[in-house]
Amino acid sequence: MVQQEPAGAPGLAAAAVVGEAAAATAEVRLSRRRWAVVLLFSSYSLCNAFQWIQYGSINNVFVRFYGVSTFAIDWLSMSYMLTYIPLLFPVAWLLDKRGLRFIALAGSALNALGAWVKLGSLKPHLFPVTVLGQVICSLAQVFILGMPSRIASVWFGSREVSTACSVAVFGNQLGIAVGFLVPPVLVPNVENVEKLAYHISIMFFMTAGVATALFILVIIVFKEKPPHPPSRAQALIQSRPTEEYSYVQSILRLLRNANFLLLMVTYGLNTGCFYALSTLLNRMVIRHYPGEEVNAGRIGLTIVLSGMVGALISGIWLDRTKTYKQTTLVVYIMSLVGMIAYTFTLSLGHLWVVFVTAGMLGFFMTGYLPLGFEFAAELTYPESEGTSSGLLNVSAQIFGIAFTIGQGQIMDHFGTKAGNLFLCSFLFLGTVVTAFIKADLRRQQASLDNEQTRLQGSNQIMDYGTVACNPNPINSPSCSLAHTQRCQSCPTKVMPGACTDPIVLEESKL
Repeated sequence: MVQQEPAGAPGLAAAAVVGEAAAATAEVRLSRRRWAVVLLFSSYSLCNAFQWIQYGSINNVFVRFYGVSTFAIDWLSMSYMLTYIPLLFPVAWLLDKRGLRFIALAGSALNALGAWVKLGSLKPHLFPVTVLGQVICSLAQVFILGMPSRIASVWFGSREVSTACSVAVFGNQLGIAVGFLVPPVLVPNVENVEKLAYHISIMFFMTAGVATALFILVIIVFKEKPPHPPSRAQALIQSRPTEEYSYVQSILRLLRNANFLLLMVTYGLNTGCFYALSTLLNRMVIRHYPGEEVNAGRIGLTIVLSGMVGALISGIWLDRTKTYKQTTLVVYIMSLVGMIAYTFTLSLGHLWVVFVTAGMLGFFMTGYLPLGFEFAAELTYPESEGTSSGLLNVSAQIFGIAFTIGQGQIMDHFGTKAGNLFLCSFLFLGTVVTAFIKADLRRQQASLDNEQTRLQGSNQIMDYGTVACNPNPINSPSCSLAHTQRCQSCPTKVMPGACTDPIVLEESKL
């Protein structure tokens, strides 16, 4: 059946052709500001992630200070996951309509506001105030999690995009690492409640000061986009007429993309396990090593720092090889192996062994996070990276809440080993599903197609220039060998002196 072309379609088709032509001839140049933008984003993402885990890393201390249950403190972490789910689509819509700068300002402002609200909760009976501050910070997180792949694609060239995405994700991971390390040091488990309140106030004041400084820097430094597109793929997106884009249609197209749906499930399973492990780590370690709050934080630090190294190596590897499917599958398998090793070494009574296995687990499990973002951007191009990343994060939050509650209950009734085996079973499921994802690398193909279009245009110009070819090579020694090999109509095309030089258009060298 032949579908009738809708009214206005010829105009859109013509606009698309014009857009593709403009993208092929657009000046591609990298901005010097790009690293400042991604590092600033990483910094306020760090601050927000620190506030997510600062309660869970010293769960037993806050339980005693506020006189609430461990489950109530767990919900301070899970509030980040719960808030994200209903607000993803409105914020992703704002990202597409209002742009990167607006989202960056909103996220950094809410992050600072939540930090200041927490300063009003320094009495044991003010637990609801600290809940309010944490909820505001969780709102800020909604404006942060979907940004890494969008910043990478808007500001960075095709050879840097995976590395830039890894650097952007670094901030969040480093914030979790600092959240494991600093609270046990700043807030020791002292008996006197007033002294405990004093130590908590120092941590809250420091956090609020840093968050406010970062908000000011975002106002000054963060720009919407660079003056010139950094890649051919981005030039094609920027040249697309605005009436072509429909946010609702974009979501529907993503939900009809079978490979992306499989990636949503696998990303949610892996990241959900990481969220549960991070939230419950203090309880696990303290159960087997009483009084080791500081070392529990250091184990969390080891997990995240090793994961940052893994993410960086993965990003560089992807930029060089573009083997998204293979790399993702290998990292997933090794995450499962690391989780099994951690599960069976936690109760051996040797902390150094736990540090080693936790580092191995973190290298792959945390290192998987930017891989998922970049693989999604490839599978869903030219859809908005903010939308695809947001859907991945919704999956992660849903699984994170379910795994945190489920593992917590299993730990309470059957012990830590049973709880960790619960996570292992889902990592195994994620590994199997990952094997069924097809490597449909649409963004890479678009860059190649666009480059071929540009080269074909250049060749046409050069073919036109061959009308100046001189059939007498002896009298025209002006053409280089590289040039004469391109002269398709010159009767002396293999001889270096056969024709005069045509006009050659070269791409700007980055």
